[in-house]
Amino acid sequence: MRGSGGSVVASRRLRGWAVAGLALTVPLGIVAGQGVASAAPTSAGSTVPTVVATGTLPDTGLAEFSNGLIPGSVDTDRGVNLGGIGSDLYPAGRPNEFWTVTDRGPNGQIKVAGKNRRTFPVPGFDPAILKVRVDGSAIKVLESLPITTAHGAAVTGLSNIDGYDETPYTWDAQTKLPFNPNGLDTEGLVRTRSGEFWLVDEYSPSLLRISARGKVLARYVPAGLKLTGTDYPVIPSLPAILTNRKINRGFEGIALAPDGRTLYLAVQSPLLVPDTDTGEASRNTRILRFDTAKNKVTGEFVYRLEDVKTFDPSADGDPAEMKVSSLAAVDEHTLLVDERTDPVARLYTVDLRKATNILGTAWDNAATSPSLESLADPATAGVTVLPKRLAVDLEAVPGMPDKIEGVAVLGPRTIAVANDNDFGLGTFDANGQLRDSGLKSKILLLRLNHPLS
Repeated sequence: MRGSGGSVVASRRLRGWAVAGLALTVPLGIVAGQGVASAAPTSAGSTVPTVVATGTLPDTGLAEFSNGLIPGSVDTDRGVNLGGIGSDLYPAGRPNEFWTVTDRGPNGQIKVAGKNRRTFPVPGFDPAILKVRVDGSAIKVLESLPITTAHGAAVTGLSNIDGYDETPYTWDAQTKLPFNPNGLDTEGLVRTRSGEFWLVDEYSPSLLRISARGKVLARYVPAGLKLTGTDYPVIPSLPAILTNRKINRGFEGIALAPDGRTLYLAVQSPLLVPDTDTGEASRNTRILRFDTAKNKVTGEFVYRLEDVKTFDPSADGDPAEMKVSSLAAVDEHTLLVDERTDPVARLYTVDLRKATNILGTAWDNAATSPSLESLADPATAGVTVLPKRLAVDLEAVPGMPDKIEGVAVLGPRTIAVANDNDFGLGTFDANGQLRDSGLKSKILLLRLNHPLS
């Protein structure tokens, strides 16, 4: 999540902000309820889905929610409500029920002396896993699990490493907060048949194995990253080149294959290789394959982002606005990829069988010149990118929220999406109390006009 801190960031098309959620592969039914909003009639071959139902998360004070999980964790929530639950969606086994995860908590940016400072208005907030149900026009929270260290302490959402992550500040950007090596910027989750969760994090970036009760069992980080002082095991086994991630653009999506053991992890934006300017201009990002039985990365593939000028003309031609925010497995060789700017989201299917596995090649060496990120056409260097097909055009759905960050596959022609409302962050008054933006967390159930595969 990228919070707005000192001011509300207005939607480019004034649609409101989006619902965040993530992926899943277990076929489930969709039960329509109140709050049904239908899209305009479409032809059988259209990529524009129909909205079957929409659920909205009711207002709940963040201190009330947090202290109910870890007593005394939040002294004041500054008027912030629970939100950000759309950082991922995963089917929970019954119709209209999902596992979701918050991101690191309310955060934003305020410019001081010409430089942005990352603010945490509620620094005691602990990222949480929630089980929810779309119940009529509401989202009902059925279960909440705090994410904790090996000894049951809150991990918090605070930055980890001084000089590698952003320095955390208080709500007004005037006072530094301490770095916390346990802190997590959670952005995606899946749940295995055993009841354990696997989550991805944007800081390192990292992959986390989480117990059924929310305890961090292991955190996999890039080789060479010196993450010390954690109250859980850290395993530096991911490709070292991932340390070149753009700040706040680490892992953003995760999918679990039908075999129940293979994970796919999406890097939100191109790596900054060999430098920031190259990474910001690049359209080549990466999706990793991880074997949970062997606890190792077994594949790495190139995902090529769309041209921002045609994808979202309101982005002023800035390729850095393009990102991958969610993954879902359609079948054993097909992924559904959520590609978006803040106001525009489209879902593409990609075929894993037809792309080059670059794991362990020169493209994993930051010294390789030219770098993967600098290639205008990876095919000229012998790299076949993931072939993609537009499957669902969320941009064309009337009333679709902005910042769609979660997608769950429920069946061949049914999906759910969720938005990230950034905890409703708007502006703060002189006393540090929030003037809420009014943007809500939502989950939308959608019927497609054609099967995903």
